[in-house]
Amino acid sequence: MADADRIQERMGSVREDIDAVDRELLALLNRRAELSLEVGRIKRDDPGVIFKPFRERDVLEKLRSLSAGPLPEEHLRSIYREILSSSRSLQRPQRVAYLGPEGTFSYFAGIQFLGHSVEFLPQKDLHGVIRSVHARECELGVLPLENSLHGTVGQSLDLFLRYEVFINAELFCRISHSLLTAEKRLSDITTVYSHPQPLAQCGEWLRLNLPGARIIPTESTAAAARRIKGEKGAAAIGHGNLAERLGLSVLASAIEDQPDNWTRFVVVGPVPADREGRDKTSMLFTLPDKSGSLAQVLNILAREDINMKKLESRPLRGEKWQYVFFVDVECDLNHEDYRQLVDELKHVCHSLRILGSYPAGMYFDVARTADGSERLVTE
Repeated sequence: MADADRIQERMGSVREDIDAVDRELLALLNRRAELSLEVGRIKRDDPGVIFKPFRERDVLEKLRSLSAGPLPEEHLRSIYREILSSSRSLQRPQRVAYLGPEGTFSYFAGIQFLGHSVEFLPQKDLHGVIRSVHARECELGVLPLENSLHGTVGQSLDLFLRYEVFINAELFCRISHSLLTAEKRLSDITTVYSHPQPLAQCGEWLRLNLPGARIIPTESTAAAARRIKGEKGAAAIGHGNLAERLGLSVLASAIEDQPDNWTRFVVVGPVPADREGRDKTSMLFTLPDKSGSLAQVLNILAREDINMKKLESRPLRGEKWQYVFFVDVECDLNHEDYRQLVDELKHVCHSLRILGSYPAGMYFDVARTADGSERLVTE
């Protein structure tokens, strides 16, 4: 038998084995779908949120520990992201608000975390994201909270003051920006559109490469990309995948001034996540106008050996020279063990609100790779 015939015979045998495995997988996936439907029937009258970040984290971690390979961990997570997404939608259809339109970094972060089997509803601004969750028009919302280079998205913090919604989960995404356009050369670009954050993150590149271009802020990167279609001399800064979606070209990629550019996104819901043993807690508090107020809060946390990951103050709207503090700590302040501590904090604060306790987020590189995939980053 010729070598080509032996190769063809072996390939035929392997393909038969793959077909058999696919039939087994299909049967098991349908069995899992039946169980998801049964969970949905059991929870039919439960008004809570279907998304269970702790349960999903436990499932993924258990599978990771059981997997002997050769399936890479990032492939395993991608596959189960979609299985879990399908499971949630079978239990109850999910509507998720995000800063739209489709193609923004918030959209890609939502896909990365929640999968494709949910109904993503674009909102024209961050206020729309929070308001739709608070009004229960959407079960969840995806919100950018802070950037590693340019700090907190102030509007997001301000909205937590106006609406009672809760952080259920977080994820960190590496952000890489591309210059999108229908033009062929940089010298043809006279106007650049984008959201203010990407414009700031690419400021030095714009000054060096497009010093004469008008810089015009828009409500989102995707809106900017849609706006330039048909506009001569126009370009937009946004996710590289937008070019393919909108029939544009990527004239330059990785144009951010600092390559280590991460954005922290949070998934918010109308109620808190529902399990003890959480990794992080976020809270907002205001203080009485007297010396030592902030020191009292910090001393209470230090006494209990609680590590503070973030402390930021914001002007309190409607109150001149008054501030609200946003804090992340590495513990579950909703746990019974911390009840006395929280009571102490309430006593020394003018107001205190726990925004949520949730699992520590994973790090994902959602920049466009050669094959268009997204990559888990170990931190």
